Amino acid sequence: MAARKTTKPAKKAVARKRQTVGESIIQGLNEAIAWTHGESSNCRVTLVQIPDVDVREVRTKMGLSQSEFATKFGLPPATLRNWEQGRSRPDAPTRVLLAVIAKHPEAVEDVLRRAG
Repeated sequence: MAARKTTKPAKKAVARKRQTVGESIIQGLNEAIAWTHGESSNCRVTLVQIPDVDVREVRTKMGLSQSEFATKFGLPPATLRNWEQGRSRPDAPTRVLLAVIAKHPEAVEDVLRRAG
């Protein structure tokens, strides 16, 4: 007579409810709010350094007048003058765009040409 091998019954896997997109967004927003209040949370935070760009330097290196630069990159000429004269400062997204223009003006020109 052969000995029978006994095995323990397998544990049932606990079925996790899949999170909906909406629930995921709400969770992320709650984590962001907790983080801004200084609460410990397990959220991932990515801080981006927004560059400071000397607009006049970028423009003059390209050999363009204020109106040429403004027209080429879709900026109001008066706003460009105000930046260069220190009366105002470009906002963060515009500083990112200006940094790209400084390093790769052809990429911005290409995108603007295709959009037009």
